[in-house]
Amino acid sequence: MECAYFEAGACRSCGALGVPLTVQRAAKLDRARAAVGSAGTRWLPAFGGAAEGYRNKAKMVVGGTAEAPTLGILDQDHRGVDLRHCGILLPGLRAVQPALAAFIRLARLEPYYVAARRGELKHVISTESPDGELMVRFVLRSTEALARIRKHLPSLIASAPRIRVVTANIQPAHAAVLEGEEELVLTEEAALPIRLAGMTLRLPPRSFFQTNTEVAAALYAQAAEWAGRCLSEERRDATKGAPAEPVDRFVSPRSLGERRRIVDLYCGVGGFALALAGPGREVVGIETSADAAAAAQASADAAGLDARFQAGDARAWADAADLVVVNPPRRGLGPELTAALEASGAPTVVYSSCNPSTLERDLIAMPSYRAVEARCFDMFPQTEHLEVMVLLERRGRA
Repeated sequence: MECAYFEAGACRSCGALGVPLTVQRAAKLDRARAAVGSAGTRWLPAFGGAAEGYRNKAKMVVGGTAEAPTLGILDQDHRGVDLRHCGILLPGLRAVQPALAAFIRLARLEPYYVAARRGELKHVISTESPDGELMVRFVLRSTEALARIRKHLPSLIASAPRIRVVTANIQPAHAAVLEGEEELVLTEEAALPIRLAGMTLRLPPRSFFQTNTEVAAALYAQAAEWAGRCLSEERRDATKGAPAEPVDRFVSPRSLGERRRIVDLYCGVGGFALALAGPGREVVGIETSADAAAAAQASADAAGLDARFQAGDARAWADAADLVVVNPPRRGLGPELTAALEASGAPTVVYSSCNPSTLERDLIAMPSYRAVEARCFDMFPQTEHLEVMVLLERRGRA
């Protein structure tokens, strides 16, 4: 991928740019293998996806002035660097940037100047769905500009009709924090529909969704394949001490003849949970964000799936599950949740990680589990970041 911003030294976010893609992906696979350990682990072929135009979320810092705004990052002197043509963004996100800049001028939204601690508009965060629809969020220091945003909003939507959701997020702190706790929805729609992998997710403004939609679909498909194997309906003939018919070795003995329970911790808006839901399965999703949990429940209800979602403490749900899915942030599971999983009766865990270092730490903290299969996903081409998903089985099972 060619990038004028990188060549000019204006942006170095894509630190691997210029390194051949095959070399990038080989290095990521090596890191993933080192974190998981290769002994006894079957590694599936790595998943790549598009090398550019893949990112479905643009987190643009606003700089410059209301008359000449920049959308991108700030340099070391807190001056705006415009990156509206960034090559890793999806085409729809690149296409909407001029309309957003024009709206800033029209609504007289003064960019927040960090050094002087003045101004109103801090960030513009845009998300593109697989259908090309957009959610736009204006991160403001206060509500001072809200009236002007509301007044001129029809003009923005007229110039960019793919916009479906617009919100104002209030972040008053002078700190390196992307967004605040208060979110004001300015359109009739409050969540962006995300249609992929045969399901429709609802994405509220402050909820997590994987940044690479193509890779997200591949993650869900891999988890579904593993779950299908782990929760096989085939039976053991306990009276003869041997299988009466072919038996998948991942079957949970305590679940035979019952509905299988899948618990999705850090479930977000329900991507993994809804991909794994189906006949004979009970799905429970746990998420710290009440908005995300409510959105996931609405998606499940609309699809008629047996799944329930709630905001709560992930540690209380590890036990009494046939399969646990964990997709934590970069900090990983941490000692409390790894201890809960280690002490649980869960026979199988699917761990999706965006940080090999914390994955390695968490696996060491759960010695009762062994990595049966693993797969590397290039979620963030042109950078050093990656996703790795591991199928863990409790040791000592037949």
